[in-house]
Amino acid sequence: MISKFLSKIKSILFKSAVTPETPLKKEKKAAKSAKTKTKTKTKTKTVNSKKNIETLTTLPGVGAKSAKALYEAGFKTTKAVIAADEKDLLAVSGVGINLVKKLKKLK
Repeated sequence: MISKFLSKIKSILFKSAVTPETPLKKEKKAAKSAKTKTKTKTKTKTVNSKKNIETLTTLPGVGAKSAKALYEAGFKTTKAVIAADEKDLLAVSGVGINLVKKLKKLK
């Protein structure tokens, strides 16, 4: 308590507007808010990708594993999967010729 009082007196006498403790507190708050923002963005991306993968499972013959493989290969929507070429779909691991035939019937 005395040290706070002395630092205030020093700041008044030497006309220093900022005490040595204040910048550190601001830096800690800034670092904390930056971490929070990063976590929020990551959670949002994870939630969106899970929703997109679940949407891909609505296609006939597409299960959880093949939906994840399709999503990671760049097919984010059901429309993208249906519109894709057979060669592109067969290049995805976990996608076979039977699945491609089922998807092409949707066109």
